Amino acid sequence: MGREKLIGYSPWIAHFNTGGCNGCDIEVLAAIAPHYDPERFGVKLAPSIRHADILIVTGAVTKKAGERLKRLYEQMPSPKYVIAVGACACSGGVFHRGYNVLAGADKVVPVDVYVHGCPPRPEAILDAIVSLVMKIRKGGGNGGPRKD
Repeated sequence: MGREKLIGYSPWIAHFNTGGCNGCDIEVLAAIAPHYDPERFGVKLAPSIRHADILIVTGAVTKKAGERLKRLYEQMPSPKYVIAVGACACSGGVFHRGYNVLAGADKVVPVDVYVHGCPPRPEAILDAIVSLVMKIRKGGGNGGPRKD
């Protein structure tokens, strides 16, 4: 059984905030809390980035955070997937014209799923995770190192 099959059944997620107001962070934490019960889909919080299958990125990517985001992504085992949560992680949001902002997460790492909103609802975040798991089961998604 390949790693893709295992990820499809029990993905481990890690969360990284690249900068912003923390509104999306609160919603991500709500989405992985017992109230929404993501474990019914096999989703669990990874103890380390080196164990994570899915990286959830929130906040506008700043120059400093961009370096860290890339390093975290490189430390994840392949295949690896990224979900950009919130307007800032998708496009830079209200910070997109800041002198220190690169823009969205896709400027640094390949993004598989975008969850728009400011902040998005926990249901939307959980739906994105489940959609990505279904995509993985069907053999879709970037699932690997960036090809630049």
